[in-house]
Amino acid sequence: MLMKIRRSCFPGVTVTMLLLVFHTANGQQTNWDSTARPDVYAPRVGLMKTFRHSRKDIVFLGNSITFWAEWSEFLENRHVKNRGIPGDNSFGVLERLGEVTNGKPAKIFVMIGINDLARNIPAEILLKNFQRIVRRIKTESPDTRIYLQTLLPTNDSFHKMTNHCNKDAVIRDVNLGLDQLAKDEKVSFVDLYSHFADEKGKLKKELTWDGVHLTAEGYLLWAAVLKRGKYLR
Repeated sequence: MLMKIRRSCFPGVTVTMLLLVFHTANGQQTNWDSTARPDVYAPRVGLMKTFRHSRKDIVFLGNSITFWAEWSEFLENRHVKNRGIPGDNSFGVLERLGEVTNGKPAKIFVMIGINDLARNIPAEILLKNFQRIVRRIKTESPDTRIYLQTLLPTNDSFHKMTNHCNKDAVIRDVNLGLDQLAKDEKVSFVDLYSHFADEKGKLKKELTWDGVHLTAEGYLLWAAVLKRGKYLR
């Protein structure tokens, strides 16, 4: 069941979003509000709208895991731009995607979804939003190369971020879906998960400080994977 809600994030702009009720395969009902945004969302998007764009930009698009990296430093490339917003989800990325595509960047690296899962948004809906993101980028900025990065594993042993952890199976399902989506849409798939997961499928302890967010070692590994894969050339 879908319930439409009209909401305005910025003066003069009205966005129709959805309050969704989803029935799982076993008949259980899950509810979530696709309009949910962190408090920092509107001011961050407002700030981003003041930034200059270049067709040489390499945009990292995501949530707090993306936000907390100094990407231009890690990747030694002044064209790398950070478009992460703490607490953001796939619906938020769709809402603000125009700020990115209007600049017609050279590349967009997307990692989003752990906050969706923390809000019990089903994998099917998250993957549909990924498809919408990809197709909008193709339409609005057809020369931009798209890179779908896997969700990272989490680690519940820190006893923090409890809504985000213990999603191991669904994270793997989403990542399998992203791999197939990348093939179907003929975009690049970046497997980060296998580099960050331990033998039990948990985020390696040395790479995180709370079970979700990354240490410096985690970001250095992420950058190394991208460099070895020659994704930045």
